[in-house]
Amino acid sequence: MGGVNHSEFAAFLKSRRDRIRPADVGLPTGPRRRVPGLRREEVAQLAGLSADYYTELERGRGAQPSAQVLTALARALRLNGDERDHLFHLADRPVPPATHGPAAHVQPALLGLLDRLTTTPAQVITDLHQTLVQNELAAALIGRPPAVRGLAASFVYRWFTDPDARGLYPPEDHAHHSRVFVADLQAVAARRGGDSEVRRMVAVLRRRSEEFAALWDTHDVALRRTDHKRIVHPSLGVIELDCHSLFSEDGHQRLLWFSAPPGTEGAAQLELLSVIGTQDMTASENSSSP
Repeated sequence: MGGVNHSEFAAFLKSRRDRIRPADVGLPTGPRRRVPGLRREEVAQLAGLSADYYTELERGRGAQPSAQVLTALARALRLNGDERDHLFHLADRPVPPATHGPAAHVQPALLGLLDRLTTTPAQVITDLHQTLVQNELAAALIGRPPAVRGLAASFVYRWFTDPDARGLYPPEDHAHHSRVFVADLQAVAARRGGDSEVRRMVAVLRRRSEEFAALWDTHDVALRRTDHKRIVHPSLGVIELDCHSLFSEDGHQRLLWFSAPPGTEGAAQLELLSVIGTQDMTASENSSSP
């Protein structure tokens, strides 16, 4: 079973579970709670694990957890970077390198805000528009991220290389979004100092997309902070919404959420979306990072 420190691993999980209040993660606080923090089954649910499996982990039993399980637990328990690394050390797994990609550790502050956005579509993405985590309303609105790695995990990359990705917006809006995506990427590239991930993305997009190359050569720069969007939903038609962005302190991650002014058709469509949820969702899996 490798070098898992079972007793310390179990104690650490319990200590982190005890400190989280249900309201912190968007769960109701019932009058009959007998534990100071979350219940085991609630952590399991947040991490996408079975309750029995999580219980075994917290009792210091079971097989060595995989890196994917540890990442899910770190998110569910709202661990900061040092705590996440400690969890990996206790499980005798290599600590993932600091990354901007889909394997990045979601910053707890953004995750905490996401938990509170229960009535509006919201998600956390990287600065290259790779979806890290989303709530159910966001999945119902724009689809879940495709299970891909590398450059294709970026919605911006798919926007310029996969025609299906553009189905999220009406054709007459495509030119606007292309300009905004490229100007945003220019700002990200400058802030990152032209690191290898950004350089590779830009080089590949310049080769694969004449539209991208032409827009990149304009050198327009503007971080995408807010935008008015028209999103094509398979059941509700075109939904007009405002998209807002909240940036993490280092700029590597963003919390996106969608809203519509009260009394508008967009607000009514969001209300309906909360009812139908994902049960009728047939949006392309190339969606999920607007």
